[in-house]
Amino acid sequence: MLKKNEGVDIVKELGGITNVEQAKALFEKRLDAKHLSRIRTLNHPKILIKIANAISMCNPDRIFINTGSEEDRQFIRQMALNKGEEAVLAMKGHTIHFDLKEEQGRIIDRTYYIANPNEKISSLANKILRDKALIDIRDKMSDIMSGVTMVVGLYIRGPVGAAASNPALEITSSAYVSHSAEILYRNAFNDFEKEVTRLGHFYTNIHSEGLNRSADLPNARVFMDRSHRTTYSFNCTYAGNTLLLKKGNHRFSVDKAVYEGNGKELAEHMFITGIEGPESRVTWVVGAAPSGCGKTTTAMAGNYFVGDDLAQMWIDDDGAVRSINPECGIFGIVEDVNWEGDPMLMDLLRNPGSEVIWSNVLIDENGVPHWAGNVEAQPTRGRNFQGPWKKGLKTDGDNEIPISHPNARCTISSSALSNYSEQAEVPEGVETRVITYSGRDSDTMPPVWVAKNAEHGVVIGACIVSAATATEVGASGVKRAPWANAPFIPGALGDYMKAQFDFFGNAAISEDKQPILAGLNYFLTHKARGGTGQQLLGEKKDVKVWLGWLGRRSNQDVEAIETPIGFIPHYEDLRILFKELIDKTYTKDLYRQQFSLYVDNILARNALQTAAYGKEEGIPKQLFDVLFEQKEGLTALKANFGPIVTPEQLSKG
Repeated sequence: MLKKNEGVDIVKELGGITNVEQAKALFEKRLDAKHLSRIRTLNHPKILIKIANAISMCNPDRIFINTGSEEDRQFIRQMALNKGEEAVLAMKGHTIHFDLKEEQGRIIDRTYYIANPNEKISSLANKILRDKALIDIRDKMSDIMSGVTMVVGLYIRGPVGAAASNPALEITSSAYVSHSAEILYRNAFNDFEKEVTRLGHFYTNIHSEGLNRSADLPNARVFMDRSHRTTYSFNCTYAGNTLLLKKGNHRFSVDKAVYEGNGKELAEHMFITGIEGPESRVTWVVGAAPSGCGKTTTAMAGNYFVGDDLAQMWIDDDGAVRSINPECGIFGIVEDVNWEGDPMLMDLLRNPGSEVIWSNVLIDENGVPHWAGNVEAQPTRGRNFQGPWKKGLKTDGDNEIPISHPNARCTISSSALSNYSEQAEVPEGVETRVITYSGRDSDTMPPVWVAKNAEHGVVIGACIVSAATATEVGASGVKRAPWANAPFIPGALGDYMKAQFDFFGNAAISEDKQPILAGLNYFLTHKARGGTGQQLLGEKKDVKVWLGWLGRRSNQDVEAIETPIGFIPHYEDLRILFKELIDKTYTKDLYRQQFSLYVDNILARNALQTAAYGKEEGIPKQLFDVLFEQKEGLTALKANFGPIVTPEQLSKG
C-alpha cells in the first residue's frame, strides 16, 4: 500500500525551509516588490513552504510569480524568444521550439519512481531508493537555476470545482515549459488555495533544463516522488520529460485513484469526445490508446471535443460515470496530420488566428512549418530537429533523415477547435456511456467490438498490444500496452487492475447508466487479411463510423453478433452509417475482411497475455477467468469453422 508523506521530502531537505516564517523571510529577501506582493496573497503553509524550498534548492537569480494574466503570458512568450527556446514563424502567433536532437521523446531509461524501502513499484517501470535519489538531486539540482529566472505557476488539472480535479505547482527555468503550460492547463492563481483546501492536496513539479546541452543528456533524469507527490526533472527539454503537469502528474493521479479512490475514481490515458446520434442525442465517449496511436484523430472524429489525451473519471451520487479533461489544450503529434484526415486541426495549423507552438518539424526559409504525411508540397531544404536539412541528407549510418521527427508536435488550445465543447469546463463533467481501448494492431482484432460485460471490458483494456511509436526514445517492436496507461502506472499492476474491476463493477453505477466497454482498431492491414502490402484496410476517417455505431449500441439502437471476444456489428448497420456519417460506400467484401475472426492470431494473443500476467504478483483472478472463457470459445469456433471465421458463420452460431 502506498503511504503518503513517508520518508524525507527531498526538496524540503535540500531547501532547508521547515516552516512558514522561514518561507516568508526567504521571499522578502529573494523576490522583487512586484512578485513579493503576489506571493503575499497566498497563505497556505504547505504551498508557501514548497515554493520556498524550490527557490532555496535551485537558487535562481530572479523569481517570476505567474498569475496567468495576459501581461504575464506575454512576458513568458517574450522570455522564450529572448532565451532562444522558441523562434517566431511567418504565421502570427506561431513559434518553433527544437528539442535536443538526442531527446525527441520520453527518456524512459532515465525516468524513475522514488521508492521507500519495501515499497512495490510497477514491474514495467524503473525505481530508485529515496536515499540515492536525494544524493543525485542534491548533486544535479542544487544551484541549477543560478543566473536565470524561475517561473512559478499555480495550475489546476481540470475545471475549478470538479470532484476529480488536481491542483499543481509548475516551477521551472524554461520559458518554453511555462508557455506550454499556459496553453495546456488552467492557470488557477486566484483559486489555487481554495481548491487545495477543498481537495486536500496538491502536486509539485520542479524542472530546469540546465545548460541545455547534448553533453548533459546522460545525466538527465525525471524523478517522481509518489509519497510527497513531487517531481524533479533536469538537463532535459522535451515536454514529455519537462512539462511535469502532464504525464508526471498523471502518474500521481493514477496513484490517487488506485489507493484512495475506493473503487469510484480512475485516472486514464484517454480522449473525451461526444458523438451525435439520432434526434441530436449526444453520447459521450472516452478512449485509451498509446501515444502516437490515434487518440487525437479519434477525439476529433467526435462532434463535441473535450480532450485528446487524459481523463479523470468518477462515479457521481446519481450512479453515472463522469469524466473531465485535466488539460485544456492539445500537445499533438503532427505526423500524418493532413486535410483529408484531420481538417479541423489543419484549419488551425494552416490558417491565422490561433496560438501554436510547433516542435521538431521542418521550418523552411520562409518561416513555414512542414512535416511528414501532411500531403502537401514539401521543401527541399530548411531546418529541422537535427539542424540544417536538405532532401537526401543522411545520418552517419547512411539512413535518410526525414523532413520531420515522427514525434514532432503542435501545442494549441482546445477552445480554438471548431468542434470544441463548452462542456469541457463544466465541473460536473460529462456523463460517459462508452469506453474504448485501442492500439496499433495490424493483424489480429476487428475494427470495433463490444465486451460482453464489465469484466470482459476490463480485460480488453488489460490486453492492448501495440507497435512501439516514436514517443519513447529507443523503443521498437510490438509490445503489451495495458490500458495504454502502463508507462504511467506507478504501483503494482495488480493493484491498478483491481481498481479497474472495482470501478466498472461497482454497484454504485446505476444499471441504466452502465457504460459499454469496447475495443477499437483501425490499423488492420491488407496483408493481414489475405491481400498484399502494409496499407491500412480502411481509412482514418472510418473511425467516425465505429464511434457512431458504439453510440447507437450503448443506447440499444442496434443489435450485434455475439462472438467469444464480444459483440461485433451487423453489416447492414455499418453500411447505413458509412453512408450517413462519412458519405462512403461500404462493401460486404470489406466488412467480411475486417470482421472475420482470425482465430489463431487471437489465440496467440490470449496465450501471450495469460503467460505475461501469470508472472505478475497479485493479478485479480477475473482476468484469467475471462481469458480462459475466451480461449474455450475460440477453440470451439475453430473446431467448427476452421481458423478464419466469417461474420456470416458467427451469425449462424
